[in-house]
Amino acid sequence: MKPTAYTFESVKKRAAAWLLEGISPRRLALTLALGFVLGCIPLVGVPTGLCVALAFIFRLNLPAIQAANYAAMPFQLALIVPFVRLGGKLAPAANATAMDISVLMHSPLQLILHSSGPLLAQLGMLAGQALLAWLLMAIPVVALLTLALTGVLRRVPAVASARTQG
Repeated sequence: MKPTAYTFESVKKRAAAWLLEGISPRRLALTLALGFVLGCIPLVGVPTGLCVALAFIFRLNLPAIQAANYAAMPFQLALIVPFVRLGGKLAPAANATAMDISVLMHSPLQLILHSSGPLLAQLGMLAGQALLAWLLMAIPVVALLTLALTGVLRRVPAVASARTQG
């Protein structure tokens, strides 16, 4: 057996064929939209596992959903604070005591060691509020992205020719 020589063009063609294997423009658009929106979830580290689970459950294209997930990573980091603020307005924490941020300037380690319970409770509340805001935004954004991407992908000849699935 002689080793196979891989050139950039051959790898590019194989990757394109693998990404588009038997997938319609509408299904690919849905896959990309789901991957992008899941990639913006305000919990760092969670989107990759969610994308894998959704790809297997709904038989979506795993490389495409992960590519969209990784493309959304800068947006995930940029949207954490806006999601927390919007979630705080939608579901204000009435009985939560405010965390004294001035203590962090003196000794962050001391704050964590002596008040880890309240700190974790506060972080959990913030994460819950951010998730609420993300959930409210996720469904309409997936719908709009799917519609927009379907129109774009139908104009791409390689994708338009792969109309085997609905």
